[in-house]
Amino acid sequence: MAAKKERPAPAKAPKTAKPAEAGKAGIKSTISSNARAEMSPDELRKLVSEAAYYRAKQRGFTPGHEMEDWIQAEAEVLRRIGAEQR
Repeated sequence: MAAKKERPAPAKAPKTAKPAEAGKAGIKSTISSNARAEMSPDELRKLVSEAAYYRAKQRGFTPGHEMEDWIQAEAEVLRRIGAEQR
């Protein structure tokens, strides 16, 4: 009769201390304060483009207001990005 092989016990993950709530708040504020710095020019352009599209759609795509839509969309996006940093 063959001898039974014992299986080794599964390795347990080492116990670590839970992060303090204050530490979480510090990380969250760091992430939000760096959000603008991490946005690439292409990402910013995409956001402005989408906002301008929705402005044009809202007024029925009447031609002749493209520049106005873009400028207002750009201001809106930059204002919102600035608001996220607070």
